[in-house]
Amino acid sequence: MTATLPTAPAVPAAPLPAPTRLRPVLRLRRSRPDLLVCGGLLAAILLVQGWNITGFPALSDDEGTYLAQAWAVQEGKGLAHYTYWYDHPPLGWIQIALVTWIPAALSPDAMSVAPMRCAMLLVSAVSAVLVYVLGRRLGLQKWAAALATALFGLSPLAVVLQREIFLDNLAVMWILLAFCLAASPRRHLWHHFGAGLAAAVAVLSKETMLVILPALMLTMWRHSHRDTRKFAVTGAVTACGLIGLAYPLFAFLNHELFPGPGHVSLIDGITYQMSRPGSGFVLDEGSGAHGVLHSWLYYDRVLPLCGLAAAVVLVAAARWSRTGRALAGPAAAAVILALVALRPSGYLPAMYVIQVLPFLALALAGVAASVVGVLLRSRPGRGARWTVVRRSAVGMLAVTAAVLVVPRWYEGNRPALTVDANAPYRAAASWLGDRTNVADPGGTRVLADDAIWLDLVHAGYRPGTGAVWFYKADLDPAVTRTMPRGWRDVHYVVSSPTVRRDAVTLPLVKAALEHSRPVASFGEGEDRIEIRRVAETAR
Repeated sequence: MTATLPTAPAVPAAPLPAPTRLRPVLRLRRSRPDLLVCGGLLAAILLVQGWNITGFPALSDDEGTYLAQAWAVQEGKGLAHYTYWYDHPPLGWIQIALVTWIPAALSPDAMSVAPMRCAMLLVSAVSAVLVYVLGRRLGLQKWAAALATALFGLSPLAVVLQREIFLDNLAVMWILLAFCLAASPRRHLWHHFGAGLAAAVAVLSKETMLVILPALMLTMWRHSHRDTRKFAVTGAVTACGLIGLAYPLFAFLNHELFPGPGHVSLIDGITYQMSRPGSGFVLDEGSGAHGVLHSWLYYDRVLPLCGLAAAVVLVAAARWSRTGRALAGPAAAAVILALVALRPSGYLPAMYVIQVLPFLALALAGVAASVVGVLLRSRPGRGARWTVVRRSAVGMLAVTAAVLVVPRWYEGNRPALTVDANAPYRAAASWLGDRTNVADPGGTRVLADDAIWLDLVHAGYRPGTGAVWFYKADLDPAVTRTMPRGWRDVHYVVSSPTVRRDAVTLPLVKAALEHSRPVASFGEGEDRIEIRRVAETAR
């Protein structure tokens, strides 16, 4: 008999790794549902935010200032259209200059506030995508991440404020990118370095982002690998610090870091921001801060109140709840920003809420996901009837939430989609640009707010000394030297709500208003825009 060797049992072959060329294709296939969901939401957000974007809300002086400073950067006139005095880091309006450069190059006259609001749609689009990506990276299901994105982009507060040319919108985009990199599932060290760089850009876009950095570090700590955690956090802090130091270094190299005679300084700018008159306590009904809060709640009560409550719950439950641990960073950011707004003294601007909107949306979506998860969790010994009951409860909650939220949001968004609040500004700019009304714009001096300043420049008025941002008539020595006779050297005043409100503390502007008469008026009531001719008998 011939001996034979026993055969080895058949072992199934291990699957071969996908070729390198196919990996992007496989990733694209896996992410196709996310792309479809996020793409559909993005289209809806851009449609709602872009509709009537030039008509509502009314143009603000802050928008005009940031765009005028961006125009100065584009034209090579420095960092601002007047003397840059370190009121904010300049990186914010440098980005606005980059975003608006192409449309301004194609049509220079379009470089004014209302048309250039369209550039903010790009910022809104990127921020909305980053909210969805961050929600997914923090463990939210597709529907919950979609809910966070919808809350962030379709809330009436977002529709009104995100379409405006504010530095806060740019800063939010960069801080969301920092959170996305900090929560990267791949945990590469360069992702964490990138998070530090993005955080620095956010702070240099709007300095109040500085208070959110601890929440960002918390997210990075929880989502980094244990073996490289110290390197990740150290690298992020180093990257953020080095980029952030560029601002004081810029001031130092220009000999403008410390106060001194005959020049502005970074220290003076910081001192002013820290000591400027406060808005009062936000819960004091007679304070300006309470008025700002009331304006926020007028547009939307759901996201500010419910989102803040959800953030507090997540922070409190971070030790024993998986969702709380995952969303601890965004929830902490929302709580920190709320505490800053609740301080007894300090200035609370209307655009401050922009910074907290994405974190409120993520917190509220996270709590909703936790509630749905509890209701749909399978329980041993329960039959199919119990499953139907649980699913019915989830459906009833969803319908109830929609019934409560959708009508309120419809009412809050309706003015943004239908009201033309800027017709008076357009009419005033057209009147001042008509040579039958003002024959020589180049030799005419007009005091106006920055919302219409660029329109005047395009109409032929001299930037800075012909078209004069009304604050500078009293506060900028370089401008006041060109008016040795004070208000008698002014020809027209564009009396807008901003000018009438702040003229009380500006002697030259106040005197020009008192010694003028209206020659044209557009709009009605407190929102009217008057063009007032300064009395010729004083010339």
